[in-house]
Order: sequence, then structure tokens, then C-alpha cells
Amino acid sequence: MSHRARRRGTAILGSLCLLLASAAGAGAQSVGLGPRLSFVRADIHTEHATRVSGGVLRLRTSPKTTLEVSFDYRSHLNETLTERIKDYPIQGSLLLHPARAVVSPYLVMGIGWYSQKIDALQDDQVIASTTTRKTGYHAGLGTDISIGRHAAIHVDYRYTFIGFGHDADTAPAAVPIPGLRWLQDRLGLSHKGSMWTTGVTVYF
Repeated sequence: MSHRARRRGTAILGSLCLLLASAAGAGAQSVGLGPRLSFVRADIHTEHATRVSGGVLRLRTSPKTTLEVSFDYRSHLNETLTERIKDYPIQGSLLLHPARAVVSPYLVMGIGWYSQKIDALQDDQVIASTTTRKTGYHAGLGTDISIGRHAAIHVDYRYTFIGFGHDADTAPAAVPIPGLRWLQDRLGLSHKGSMWTTGVTVYF
């Protein structure tokens, strides 16, 4: 990603933060907690999706904005049983709702921190460990479906590791949001993966 493109992306996120801060001061807030399930395709070149589970915390800051923090976890062994792989993705997101109703579509955007720890095993004992960390933007579309006054089911689709500018290892123009093709082309949006998420949130 070029320095200019990175500055442009940072400016966009900064503007969203200012919008969220002003919205938070203007309306009543409610907090929601709940479990979520995700199907993650980490590589655009494969159709294989990995299932991970976790939880979500949502803060409704105004009728049209929600702040979300999610944490997922997955642990598994490789095919030869010589490595234990643990994934700890965390995402912070801003949800924008055009209108609140029983069925409420939303636009989601934010940043994620993705950690992976690999333990080398010998006779079921850990003999070495390595940890890698990545950071990336995400964006997508989703829907909240209310189930009573204090709970909702959500489902959304997110593009992950979105870039600004056409990097060689990303898919150029790969975020086809209807009506925003001009913005996509102008910013040179690209991505490296995607994910479905679904869950239930109970509000207090």
C-alpha cells in the first residue's frame, strides 16, 4: 500500500470516528452482548471457509449508529498432528443503519487485529511457539432482525484486509457494493479475504 493511499484510508477512518463521537453525545445508549459464529475465507484464491466462534459487544450510540467489538477463537491441530494452531481475531466496527425497523440493514466498516499462535508439538508436548499478528480494514453489508424489544439476530458479509490502491497481492476492484462503484474505483479498493458472521445480541 502506498503512503498516500494509507493516509487516505486513515483520514476516512478518522472522519468516521468523529461522526461516531458526535452521535454518541447526541442520543441514548444501550449495550448488547451475545455469541456469534463466523465462516472465514482467509484467501481469495480458495473456496475453503473456516468456522470460528466467539462473542460480540455492541453499543448503540444513536438510532443510526452502533459501535461493535468482536472476539473469536479457534484451535486445531494440523494434519500431521505436529502443530497446534490457535487464532485470535479481534474486530472493531462501526455499523451504520439507514433506518431502524424490525428488519434493519446496515453498512459495517472497521479494523481488525488478527493473531495466530503455532505450537510445535513432540510427544504431545510444546517444544517451540511462534506468534504472528496482522492488522487490516474490513467492510460489508448486514441485517439486524429484532426478536422482541431487547434482542436481535444479525447476519452480515464482510470483506477483510481491504486495501486502498492496487497492491500486487490483492484483487483490484473486489468490493462490489451496489451504487458505490465510483468510490471503489476512485480509491482503488481491494481485499484479501471475506467472512460471513451471524449471532444473537441481547441488549440491556
